[in-house]
Amino acid sequence: MKKRVVVTGLGVVAPNGISVNEFSEAIQQGVSGIQQIDTLSELNFSCQIAGLPTYKKEYLNNYFTSIEQRGLLASGLEYGVIAGMDAWRDAGLEVAQDGDPLWHAGVIFGTGILGTEKFREAIYKVDDGKVRRLGSTTVTQTMASGISAFLGGKIGCGNRVTTNSSACTTGTEAVMMAVEHIQRGKAEVMLAGSTSDSGPYVWGGFDAMRILPYEYNATPKQASRPMSADASGFVPGSGAGALVVESLEHALARGATIYAEIIGGAVNSGGQRQGGSMTAPNSIAVQRCIKEALIDANVTGDQIDAINGHLTATTKDPEEIRNWSEALERSGEDFPLINSLKSMTGHCLAASGSIECVATVLQLKNNFIFGNINCEQPHFEILNLIGGSRIPKKTQYQESQIIAKASFGFGDVNACIIFKKYNH
Repeated sequence: MKKRVVVTGLGVVAPNGISVNEFSEAIQQGVSGIQQIDTLSELNFSCQIAGLPTYKKEYLNNYFTSIEQRGLLASGLEYGVIAGMDAWRDAGLEVAQDGDPLWHAGVIFGTGILGTEKFREAIYKVDDGKVRRLGSTTVTQTMASGISAFLGGKIGCGNRVTTNSSACTTGTEAVMMAVEHIQRGKAEVMLAGSTSDSGPYVWGGFDAMRILPYEYNATPKQASRPMSADASGFVPGSGAGALVVESLEHALARGATIYAEIIGGAVNSGGQRQGGSMTAPNSIAVQRCIKEALIDANVTGDQIDAINGHLTATTKDPEEIRNWSEALERSGEDFPLINSLKSMTGHCLAASGSIECVATVLQLKNNFIFGNINCEQPHFEILNLIGGSRIPKKTQYQESQIIAKASFGFGDVNACIIFKKYNH
């Protein structure tokens, strides 16, 4: 028997909210965190807008010591530590004191790239022959596993502490990896999530690919348009999301608040075959991933009340809807409600899956389905598949029992998780 796994803590650093309460309020009210970025204009980017979390530097004093902040130049590390520690505290968990670490607790926190600004600083110093002036934290701020190692040390985790990296699937995959680790009885508590650096060195490659919208530089909040007839590309974003996942038995024993249960999921790859490529999904694999998640969760397609999709506002949105429709065997007005957080945050890359998992859990716990902004007229190919009422424009307050969340990433990789409302 696999152990039942529940969510007992949440943390988020998103373009439209850097605490769970702020974020929850923003997604219910349709608040966009996409803004003009002066640096992108100065560097001659075509797309000069992005989803960027904003907070004062003093805010870091709640998470980093003065020594840790010395030479800190890794935005993804900041976002991940804030979200991760907020989730841990939200779960009501203690950190290890002197003595043994927490053998029953671990961290799986993913990223695509970490510390690009620190790397830039290091490259210039090395090229100027000033290697000895790099400082002692260059490696820990730029290694991918720096985020999980930092969180593991902050908490004192003695179980698995590692970082995964699977492009835009990273966050959803990290949560699923943590769930499986607990299901197998290898841990009782895992901090799972992902983070993404912000800035021109992360976003520049996408601008060069000409897949970002450039016609909304003066109206940034209208730029991200998932499922819309006039969508013209994804808006880059950044941030971090974190979930504490825990065995139900352990959570009940300590009287924890339970946000939701994770009843199953799946992770796979299309192998870059059958239409799949480094940048495009293999639809057969996407459908297979969704179906396998349903099987793992022991539910059927008609039990899904809502979907939080990947839906990036590119030409692939109609194809994603078709994949959901075929995998769930539902169409027209019978299709579940579906939304995309990216309409308000942009595409937060490696952080997107975990931030969207937080949003999914909040919808289950607080009985709402947030609306899709900037989708006044859905794409005609989408409306040929599902009813227009299935794409809520405004937040609907209703109780859901089961919500599916999926992410699809560069490299033709997929992940799908099934969340269920926790009923005592």
